[in-house]
Amino acid sequence: MGNKRKVLVTGFEPFGEHAVNSSWVAVQELERLGLGDAVDLHVCEVPVEYQAVQSLLPSLWKQHTPQLVVHVGVSGLASTVTLEQCGHNKGYRRLDNCSFCPASQCCMEEGPDCISSVLDMDTVCRRVGHSGLGVAVSVSKDAGRYLCDYTYYSSLFLSNGRSAFIHVPPLGKPYSSQELGRALQAVVQEMLTLLEVVDHTEEQHCTHTHPH
Repeated sequence: MGNKRKVLVTGFEPFGEHAVNSSWVAVQELERLGLGDAVDLHVCEVPVEYQAVQSLLPSLWKQHTPQLVVHVGVSGLASTVTLEQCGHNKGYRRLDNCSFCPASQCCMEEGPDCISSVLDMDTVCRRVGHSGLGVAVSVSKDAGRYLCDYTYYSSLFLSNGRSAFIHVPPLGKPYSSQELGRALQAVVQEMLTLLEVVDHTEEQHCTHTHPH
């Protein structure tokens, strides 16, 4: 099948108090479950380092040319699977795993303050919520100004908004790795369905001939 849709899903390595990072555990669980025969799923573990993210993301896009990239991160504050609508450019003061933080405290000096995903997370959240998954899903507009937010902003910039970010709680608080994997599967499948609508709408706009 030549027309498989390519999806790249990333999780993060351990950092700080997260000796096991539930995001990468959940992504590996998703890889085991898969996204169905029509989707070519690739996963990758991302370092909790600003500079590594900056070089890694463009190379991942180049290598895989995915239709959608979904980043997953852990949040000690989260008790739900949280869909992030946007990434932020400024306010990066926390040191990474290399004890580094950008001197400018921003992702891109000339970039917009905030970039939103082309996917409407409220719609994704509502659809998954109605699916009887047994895992609570919510939406947020603040990804936390650390590597999660930094990665999301950089990815949204690279992909013209064709990225998503999902925060998951630490393992057992309250969900198991299996539950988180199932939740990721349901969420990413809804995102792909929604992306088809977005693309179809864009195609219709493009077919109109504009007078020069």
